[in-house]
Amino acid sequence: MFIIDSGLPIVTSATMRGAEAAAIAAGTPALTLMERAAIGAARAILAFAPARRATVLCGPGNNGGDGYGIAAALAEAGVAVTVAADAPPIGEPAATMAKRWTGKTVSLAEAPAAPLIVDALFGLGLSRPLPDSAQAALDRLQGQGRVVAIDIVSGLEADSGRALGRVLPAELTITFGAAKPGHILGEGAFVSGRLAVVDIGIAIVTPLAFTARPRLAGPVRDTHKYARGWVMVVEGTPGHGGASGLAGLAALRSGAGLVTLAGEGGQMPALALMRRNDDEAAALLTDKRLGAVVIGPGMEADARARGWLKRLSWAGKSLVIDAGALRLLPRGPIGAPAVLTPHEGEFAQLFGPVGDDRLAAVQAAAQSCAAVVLLKGAATIIAAPDGRAAINAHASPYLATAGSGDVLAGMIAALIAQGLPLFEAAQAAAWLHGEAGLRLGPGGIADDLVNSLPAVLGSL
Repeated sequence: MFIIDSGLPIVTSATMRGAEAAAIAAGTPALTLMERAAIGAARAILAFAPARRATVLCGPGNNGGDGYGIAAALAEAGVAVTVAADAPPIGEPAATMAKRWTGKTVSLAEAPAAPLIVDALFGLGLSRPLPDSAQAALDRLQGQGRVVAIDIVSGLEADSGRALGRVLPAELTITFGAAKPGHILGEGAFVSGRLAVVDIGIAIVTPLAFTARPRLAGPVRDTHKYARGWVMVVEGTPGHGGASGLAGLAALRSGAGLVTLAGEGGQMPALALMRRNDDEAAALLTDKRLGAVVIGPGMEADARARGWLKRLSWAGKSLVIDAGALRLLPRGPIGAPAVLTPHEGEFAQLFGPVGDDRLAAVQAAAQSCAAVVLLKGAATIIAAPDGRAAINAHASPYLATAGSGDVLAGMIAALIAQGLPLFEAAQAAAWLHGEAGLRLGPGGIADDLVNSLPAVLGSL
């Protein structure tokens, strides 16, 4: 029912350095790559923020070399440019780019305010706090002009988005080849502004990408409810049944043809949902038509929950494990095809603290449990045990509401039951969930997320 396209690639700093080295080894001079970067960035700057005056902050490395090249290209376009740098780069090709600059140069302490400020101080290699002179210049220029960052906002760690100082927020970040994790994770999500990717002729091979908008391929004319996907949701404890009800409704609204609630439960949240008691539902696990099982929403760590997890470990069904069931999982492989959907606290209980490098932590978790792990957050990270990963930044802060995660669990299960592989189902559901959140607006609740899903799917 859904077609999943590859999203825009994301590369770690190590992968990017390797791609650059491969391009140079294949015959493209490093200077040529820097020239392409400078020209492409200057064009993007002029299109985004045309200005008569600009200050370009240049650092001592390759990011500074890009800055000198950008300064020259802007000056050639008629912009009055001042370069601010404490010393020109020493290494090549940045040193050659710096020597080409013949315009006005001042120290960082003298960097003037201007309508356009280009931050080319430090790029992907920064792993230590900002030097005092750079920090002072960034502090002084806060609010003094429109800011464009080159490759990444100076002071951000490229792989984590962790701030190593008081950064100068950008309205636009221009990066080369592909996005970097630090553009959308950690502090980077709040200070990078819009992101523009300039192609400089480097082949990018990476297991990491943004989630992409799914495409809807409607059911064939002679389909039936089982062909559209059958999902089972193991109900939570009495008094918490709303969570499993939300998951079940979300599965139906996401296209599943049949949803069965397993448990005694209370009032049915919708007439279209089926209910079976635990024994009846357990017998259904042998039915080949059952495509996915959700366990965890509204669930306590009791004997019933442990019994269901034991049943499901050998049933061979694809699982979506959320909320209460996550607290019952042992360390190590899950033993069944599964998607785990923890928030940060649940993640820490199961795998240890997330730490500064959220991407690396989720990738390591997926490998350790041999399952897909989806870490919920402002930028949701999805990792497969084979090393693939995706980041979903298509979301809204209005998703931070009770029951939102239960809705996501049901959506993932529905997409798995419709035939998507687990990693792709988690990606697509995260994007669709984010789209529903963007439509939610102030005052919306998880029930509204479920009700918006037909319109979301109809817009694909």
